[in-house]
Amino acid sequence: MKSFSPRKAALAVVAAFSLAACQAPAKKPEAPVQTAAATKPDTAQRELGDGLYEMAWTPKALYVASAQSFKNVNGGLLYRLDPATLATTGETHTDLKNFGMAVDPDGSVFYTTNSLDGAIAKVDAESGKVLQRLKFSEKGKDGYPYGAREIFWHEGKLYVGGVGDPGVIWVVDAKTFKLSKTIKNAGKWVTGIIYSPVTDRLYAANGGGEVLVINPRTQKIEKRWSAGDGKEYLLLNLAEDPATGRLFVTDNSKAKTTLVFDERSGKVIKRIDGDALGIKFNAKSNELYISQRESKKVLQLDATSYAVKKSWSFASSPNSLLVSPDGETLFVTLKQEFNKDDSTKGKDSIVRISLK
Repeated sequence: MKSFSPRKAALAVVAAFSLAACQAPAKKPEAPVQTAAATKPDTAQRELGDGLYEMAWTPKALYVASAQSFKNVNGGLLYRLDPATLATTGETHTDLKNFGMAVDPDGSVFYTTNSLDGAIAKVDAESGKVLQRLKFSEKGKDGYPYGAREIFWHEGKLYVGGVGDPGVIWVVDAKTFKLSKTIKNAGKWVTGIIYSPVTDRLYAANGGGEVLVINPRTQKIEKRWSAGDGKEYLLLNLAEDPATGRLFVTDNSKAKTTLVFDERSGKVIKRIDGDALGIKFNAKSNELYISQRESKKVLQLDATSYAVKKSWSFASSPNSLLVSPDGETLFVTLKQEFNKDDSTKGKDSIVRISLK
């Protein structure tokens, strides 16, 4: 893989993250929520807007991050939705584009990454108002900032993956919203981040095919796991089954697989074939959910046998996933395909899947 400047790297990982650019058309009346297909009564789908990415569940609403268009449109949106009906209950127009999301455990605030500007924002979950913003200083030789991709809350601190080569992980005090530490030499393009109560360690994936094992008390990288087979991987998103100590890591572009690591040994114990972007584990039902961008499917797998129990097919590409706290609903953002002029064939959509 050739070398990229931080700006190009951010855009490349944005593409791997299915952060699609789109031409923003004139605003139309809100589309009604519909059943996606007559054969899928458990699925409701709604066309929502341009540039949809991650979602955040708060006690007040379901929020969806939007970058809007990358062409002729400045800033982004934060959509506030009723999780039961997918109806819009509020909108926050932001001066920067929004991508990744995380929620404070008390539900009072949530956080979003402004990937192309190397920044993060704190947002009030009640009003949707942006309370604070923090921009990071790291820049590449071309002068563009490192992209802020994923954000994860753990014990009062925010861990933010920096897309650079070498990448970094910014550690931010969630209360003061100030940078407290930068974890350096985190490999090429830091992507997914998760915490394991099994090992009391943070895991961070990167585009060089590594899973970084980080001690949250010292905030130092203690180990670097890899598939160990000599193949190239661009690792993206992470999920964990704490009961069995398994870590699931997706690769949507290089190996097109999901790696299953044994957290105690750091070894790969299973490969789930097929393109894989978003991934979530549902402890209530012992299931895995995987979004397949190329296949335009969302898979529901038995987490023990890895057998596909069910799949949902869509006309556009599934991207980010979110499981409701009660484990009974799966939310999906759908991305439209690009035209040659960087516009898309339509608006992105939000999907609500009943898992009962």
